[in-house]
Amino acid sequence: MPSSPKHASGRPTQKAAKKAPAWLAALPLLVFLALAFGIPAIAVLVSAFSVKDPATGTSHLGLDNMTDSLQGAYRTALWSSVKLSAVVAVVGGVLGTILAQAVVASRSTMLREAVLTASGVLANFGGVPLAFAWIATLGNAGLLTTTLGLGDAGWSLYTFWGLVIVYLYFAIPLMVLVMTPALDGLRPQWQEAAASSGATGWQYWRHVGVPVLTPALIGGMVLLFGGAFAAYATAAAMVGATVPLVTLQIADALSGNVLVGHENLALALSLDMVIVAALVMAVYLPLRKRSSRWLD
Repeated sequence: MPSSPKHASGRPTQKAAKKAPAWLAALPLLVFLALAFGIPAIAVLVSAFSVKDPATGTSHLGLDNMTDSLQGAYRTALWSSVKLSAVVAVVGGVLGTILAQAVVASRSTMLREAVLTASGVLANFGGVPLAFAWIATLGNAGLLTTTLGLGDAGWSLYTFWGLVIVYLYFAIPLMVLVMTPALDGLRPQWQEAAASSGATGWQYWRHVGVPVLTPALIGGMVLLFGGAFAAYATAAAMVGATVPLVTLQIADALSGNVLVGHENLALALSLDMVIVAALVMAVYLPLRKRSSRWLD
């Protein structure tokens, strides 16, 4: 018996009613993203291109702030931050992955929980307390520096490489947290199939393990890069102006240490950081899409 028009017309209404709550459920998140990220991003973008005339006090759109942010000391600070973040990302990524693999391969539940718990704590330990801990340990008058006579050997914590070591303190544990689930996602059948085909352990990791883990590895390095690139408090408390960093330059500009008419220079430097972060993400996303099917 054919369905009645009332029943037929009621079905689309029921489908629409089912879809509406799901769409509305995401509305608070979209509003939050717009308020927390969208409005500040637009404000930074507009202000970075707003140039104030010192004579008249009026503002107009221009490239003066962006041009100044890529010259002289500001360009040096931006390049130094990129180099520092890249070194921390690569070294921390490699060491963190090796440590994560050791934890996964051990099959010890107690060791796994202990390492992951410690990594969760250390990954969030930063700022002034971290700088104080390292200064008290390996600073010019630190405990190990004076005990082992490191100062006589030319050691100094307040350098580029000293800052790298300090940043690795929270970068390596963060990489362990990122890579442990990815290593768990490697299926034992793949290694068994490789072994049954006569492949060595090195060949398995070269042709199967590493290609599958590459997106997670690069994603973890991107995360480490972003954390080191945006870090401020640790570097400010430890090295000050000894190591030029873009975050320290932004803080300096926000405190008013700029020329008249260049009040928005800090926002231009912030936009430079956003562009660098976007370029780094542009490298990671295609790799993630290409190999996500292997871990699904």
